Amino acid sequence: MTGPLENLIGDINRLSDAAVFGTVCGIQGMLVEIAGVQGNLSVGDRCDIVARGGTLVPCEVVGFRSGTALAMPFRPLDGVGLGCRAILSETEPTIYPTDAWLGRVVDGFGGPADGKGALPQGDRAYAIKNQPPPAHSRQRVGGKLDLGVRSINTFLTCCRGQRMGIFSGSGVGKSVLLSMLARFTSAEVVVFGLIGERGRELKEFLEDDLGPEGLARSVVVVATSDQSALLRRQSAYMTMAVAEYFRDQGKDVLCLMDSVTRFAMAQREIGLSAGEPPASKGYTPTVFSELPKLLERAGPGVGVGSITGLFSVLVEGDDENEPISDAVRGILDGHIMLDRSIAHRNRFPAINILRSVSRTLPDCNTEEQNTIVNRARALIATYEDMAELIRIGAYRAGSDSEIDEAIGFYPQIEAFLAQGMDDQQDLDHGYDQLAQILSADVQ
Repeated sequence: MTGPLENLIGDINRLSDAAVFGTVCGIQGMLVEIAGVQGNLSVGDRCDIVARGGTLVPCEVVGFRSGTALAMPFRPLDGVGLGCRAILSETEPTIYPTDAWLGRVVDGFGGPADGKGALPQGDRAYAIKNQPPPAHSRQRVGGKLDLGVRSINTFLTCCRGQRMGIFSGSGVGKSVLLSMLARFTSAEVVVFGLIGERGRELKEFLEDDLGPEGLARSVVVVATSDQSALLRRQSAYMTMAVAEYFRDQGKDVLCLMDSVTRFAMAQREIGLSAGEPPASKGYTPTVFSELPKLLERAGPGVGVGSITGLFSVLVEGDDENEPISDAVRGILDGHIMLDRSIAHRNRFPAINILRSVSRTLPDCNTEEQNTIVNRARALIATYEDMAELIRIGAYRAGSDSEIDEAIGFYPQIEAFLAQGMDDQQDLDHGYDQLAQILSADVQ
């Protein structure tokens, strides 16, 4: 027996025989102390506080202190005071996704956030905070995935099931790059998580950046910056849960998340509120334990489906070695570095090829493709080594043949790396175009 009836039976079986209640005995900031629940709650459990007027405020337990449970709310604490009843929940937070979710915008609870009515419910429950597949049972990374962006396809080739980070300071173009990937990719399904971003940008992103065609094959999960830290964190878990559903349908899923840094900031806020000591730049130890649990959920599945993950990382102060950037870079299978100085030259996407790495290269390329890419990289490196001298006119032509060659090819390679946000480029065309540039006589 399958279907909604089986889901209902499963939920009923998880219910307790008796209702358990606690009482609010203290409130400090966004932290609520609940008494009378000893032995009935553990970290991560849920409860609902009955506020004034009967309004329910959902909360999650984040710790314990002096015999009381410490809970943080998903919504504002308006109407909550001492003595309010806390109703304990026995069911694990789950969602029931279905193919009918394509084209919809979802909130962190798995509810509709686009004003289009209720979301259809599928046949199988997916835990919002799920575990990654066992490492020994996962498939290997698959073949190349066309992302439609020429510089990434050619110099930083991404394969199905690979996980890469897009590292950028604020205002360097990471959100625009992610929107290009969402529209241009050859993946069957796109799951886009907007975590802690500006609320005013959602409609612009859906209508202008993603467009009707892109939205039709996408599910967008959104939690804006004004929402609670718990909801921002849960929306990141929700993004991965939706991607896991489509992966289990045998589809190649492109999971985009903007941004992992906002997820880390939400986890830091939760940890500090629970009394956890700050470890590095204010980030608590649980931040660095939760990051791999989130990011490892992307990748190849145990069957034919895969989740290719591209996660943006907001580099604070343009410091690539700040704690979150350093931690994420060590977890993922490559990193794409956006450079503010390149953006100032008005070249977009502002990808610094020399500082970016895809760990599936060179194995995923043919020998001929690797030869083309390596020669172009060498020319860029030679030019960049002498860039300051060249720009101030201190280098004299004819002094070094390799530098002269790099100077000759550099304008064409720069033009190749630039791409308009509406200009889609397929995977094979990039290699052909780069080979044509390198075969030209520029002397």
